[in-house]
Amino acid sequence: MALTLEPTANTPLPAWQPGAHIDLELPSGLVRQYSLCGSPHDEKTYTVAVLREPNGRGGSAEVHDTLTPGTQLTIRGPRNHFPLVESNRYLFIAGGIGVTPMLPMIETAERNRADWTLIYGGRTLTSMAYLDRLLEFGPDRVTPVAEDVSGRPDLGALLSQIGTDTQIYCCGPSGLLDAVEAECSSRGLAGQLHIERFAAPANTVTGPVDGDLPFEVHLQQSGVTVQVGADQTILDALEDTDVEAPFSCEEGFCGACEVRVLGGVPDHRDSVSPAADHDAAKTMIICVGRSKSPRLVLDL
Repeated sequence: MALTLEPTANTPLPAWQPGAHIDLELPSGLVRQYSLCGSPHDEKTYTVAVLREPNGRGGSAEVHDTLTPGTQLTIRGPRNHFPLVESNRYLFIAGGIGVTPMLPMIETAERNRADWTLIYGGRTLTSMAYLDRLLEFGPDRVTPVAEDVSGRPDLGALLSQIGTDTQIYCCGPSGLLDAVEAECSSRGLAGQLHIERFAAPANTVTGPVDGDLPFEVHLQQSGVTVQVGADQTILDALEDTDVEAPFSCEEGFCGACEVRVLGGVPDHRDSVSPAADHDAAKTMIICVGRSKSPRLVLDL
């Protein structure tokens, strides 16, 4: 299901680049992240695609069952943890609805006359969103791999042909991302790989663990100081205050609760960005991140 979002006021929407996503606040209060899959040159609308997940957490079902034309929604963003770096050659690997952020990337690669190919995996050909649109670029550029016909993509054979001049972009289910990460690491391609997750990586710790220590968090904008217990997350500690911080996944992969760090030394435990990137940007993900120092100061 595709949603076209228009501003209530007749003003241009904030600009965005391929790989960006928005937070969609649904009428129930649920917040979900969706990749922008329209054209970055469209200043009047945002487009997102929502796959109905029967065993999901309720967000996709609410979108499919309750949203009607004219429904007013609050959005936040766009934010981009999956930016398209400049290159002359790209390999895109998509699984299922993970193809959505690839659409504006491919449009940009085409516009820049870059060499690119897409490997697009799905359960069946009929379940693969936007396949007809993508195949218009030609069968030499787009390879659909339907699991019920061909099995899963042969990542080893695929990545064995990749040189150091190719940027690799992958989005889709955790199993696909984990497999691509492992294959790229074994082939010395990790520095060329860019991924975006819809779930936390396998075996990821998403809460406090034995040995964690309590610490203090001061919220600079609010003037509030909270104590975060050894068995609490920062978000848990904020529930007892009037301070509202956006959040969604609570597992450290969506980026909705990213905040600026004004003081202290964060302990980054998320899969949104590498710790070095967070430190360079002075940000952290507060649903799973903790503190290496006795006190953190956050821009909340």
